[in-house]
Amino acid sequence: MRQFVCPDCGAVNRTPEDRDAHAAKCGRCGARLFEGKPVEVTSAQLAAHRRSTSGAALLLDVWAPWCGPCRAMAPQFAAAAAKLEPEVRLLKLNSDEEPQAASELGVSGIPALILFRDGRVIARQAGAMSASQIVAWTQQALAQAAA
Repeated sequence: MRQFVCPDCGAVNRTPEDRDAHAAKCGRCGARLFEGKPVEVTSAQLAAHRRSTSGAALLLDVWAPWCGPCRAMAPQFAAAAAKLEPEVRLLKLNSDEEPQAASELGVSGIPALILFRDGRVIARQAGAMSASQIVAWTQQALAQAAA
């Protein structure tokens, strides 16, 4: 059984492993759990995703609106979401709005990608990447963590 946080209402939802998570809807609000795009989160929402997601990984993009490379990578990150979901939930955290969360995560440069599995950081990467690079980096980091 996999477990995901609804991006709309924050409810925790379980989905059977043998069912397509792309078609899953929230039991509370009826929203689709996956829409093929990153989910904007606050520090509290990030904590809920880290605490309640199981059977999948979380890939966090820490960014800021004034950051040129961050803005350039945004459509690439969105394209990667379509390829990685539902095995990986893609999240975006605005470091200007959530400076304490970015600091607690040890972010020193943006854009920063942080990959979580079972709530723990398993890989991190700073700097802009293309969609194919994001997908390859994520898959490689997950494979190394599983080995």
